[in-house]
Amino acid sequence: MKDVPVQDGLVIGVDIGGTKVAAGLVDSTGEILAQTRTPMVASSEAAAGLGAVTAAIESVWAKSAMNAKNHGLIRGIGICSPGPLDPKAGVVINPPNLPCWRNFPLSAEVAKIYRIPVKMDNDANAAALAEARWGAGRGYQSVFYATIGTGIGTGIVFDGRIYHGRTGAAGEGGHVSIDYHGPQCQCGKMGCIEALAAGPAIAKRARAKLAEIAGLRSVMLELAQGNSELVTSEMVGQAYAAGDPFANEVLSQTVELLTVWLGNMVDLLDPDVMIIGGGVAAMVSPFFDEIRNRLPTWSINSRVQEVPLLMARYGADSGIAGGAALCSDLLSSS
Repeated sequence: MKDVPVQDGLVIGVDIGGTKVAAGLVDSTGEILAQTRTPMVASSEAAAGLGAVTAAIESVWAKSAMNAKNHGLIRGIGICSPGPLDPKAGVVINPPNLPCWRNFPLSAEVAKIYRIPVKMDNDANAAALAEARWGAGRGYQSVFYATIGTGIGTGIVFDGRIYHGRTGAAGEGGHVSIDYHGPQCQCGKMGCIEALAAGPAIAKRARAKLAEIAGLRSVMLELAQGNSELVTSEMVGQAYAAGDPFANEVLSQTVELLTVWLGNMVDLLDPDVMIIGGGVAAMVSPFFDEIRNRLPTWSINSRVQEVPLLMARYGADSGIAGGAALCSDLLSSS
């Protein structure tokens, strides 16, 4: 662990998933100084799930060589939890992949143990705040953030604050439909951008492309050991990097769909910056200039090309950084 000025303080960011809990010690510049991962007990009792969270916190605390004497360095704990949740009350409502918690007051329970401020939000909102505070969105007043992976999550930050809306449910940009005749999303709506451009949709489009032509030679098929049904979005990205024209075609179609969607986001929000993170972001980043060039076709904003489209600073650690960012107001300014 690096030496950290005492006056700056530190916060702990916690990222809860269905199978793991990651926790990290974060300083006032957004650097993750130490981190750990422990298994999540998702299908047991609420107390067992809470125990998994506190085990991760205790583990990262130990890694930082903290002890009772300098306990005061830890200013707060920020938690990213799957939704639905109530970020203001700090209550986890009923996430499908965390059956152990139903209307569980997670923030209050953690605060009771550590006696320091605890804040909670969903991963996309928190990651958006981390990017606005410390990452690619630093210096911008209005930030639109999207993480594209197995699903598509988004967060909106105005003037350093997450926009939650009236009930806390704002920012579900992944479930904005761009084609009401399109495939049904897991949310139940038709043609959501998540159902069209997230990782599973990319893989499905690739498999359909390989099935169109018998005997088609493709790096995607080689990676799947000849079985097109085993093609994943990661294989599409690897094949594109290897120069596979069919993978390029699949990603080009994905980029076109994302461009339509991002044009809508600009028309709705007129943000200062758009930031893309997640596993799919690395695959489509070579197309960012193409997206920027196409945006005027899909936006009525005459200055749409002035909006920067940037890669996120935080990758797999966005949940830890996001959790920490929820408590960033407790740290001295960097």
